[in-house]
Amino acid sequence: MTISTVPRGLPGDPTAPDVLAAKATAVRAALAGLGGAVVAFSGGVDSSVVAAFAIEMLDERALACTIVSGLLPDEEIREAEAIAAALGIRHRLVPLDVLALPAFVANPPDRCYHCKARVLATLREVADAEGFEAILHGENADDQAVYRPGARAAEEAGAIAPLAGAGITKAEVRALAREFGLPNADRPSAPCLATRIPYGEPVTLERMRRIGVAEAVLRRAGFGVVRVRDHGAIARIEVPLADLPRLLAPGLRERVSAEVRAAGYAHVTIDLDGYRSGSFDLARAASGTGGGDG
Repeated sequence: MTISTVPRGLPGDPTAPDVLAAKATAVRAALAGLGGAVVAFSGGVDSSVVAAFAIEMLDERALACTIVSGLLPDEEIREAEAIAAALGIRHRLVPLDVLALPAFVANPPDRCYHCKARVLATLREVADAEGFEAILHGENADDQAVYRPGARAAEEAGAIAPLAGAGITKAEVRALAREFGLPNADRPSAPCLATRIPYGEPVTLERMRRIGVAEAVLRRAGFGVVRVRDHGAIARIEVPLADLPRLLAPGLRERVSAEVRAAGYAHVTIDLDGYRSGSFDLARAASGTGGGDG
């Protein structure tokens, strides 16, 4: 696949065709000289665009790897497989027991660092076995402005973020995804399920399972952006403020409540403040540390 034009945009606007074309050229140049690469591939829009560039520039010397650890719902694993097949990139599911990491299970504010360090070490083993030089991941330029301890792990591991390196923002990632014809171009961000558990409370496979089941209930009901925050026996639902009236509508409210309780919760609540990215990082943001994307 080759990006020819990017629709819309005014001269000087970051999504103008000439600006984005130059950034895409920079990504291609960064990948062209690599002796093969493993793409850390979640199936989200960022890693999908990285995979699209990788297959274009490296062909058989590109391999997309999706970590299977319980951190992503099963439906997202299936979506990753479908997107990799559509791109024509070799794809591998890589099992990893992140719950064997005490520093991850303890769920400190830098939980993501411990997880990503182990993920990248595992992908390094895959890359070495394939004889590949690089590991690519999907960080974009906007990610650098928020609290992401996993970025430190990526830097320490020598992983390459070609989108961030070219200054490509999230909006521009979506524009590129549309040009590649990716079906997930407008898919909402979906960070791992552990982000729904309050810091300091243990991450368990059961908690992540019931979060995934509960969020699937809301997606089936037509809510595109949703988080179910896991407070033990209580599920706290976040949807955008504009979606609250529909969620509270008679009939749907009762059905959602019953199905979320069936996922393993005793009580179901709706957060009247609506969806907030990095809900558990708000106190950290107030202190100047920055917010996350959970």
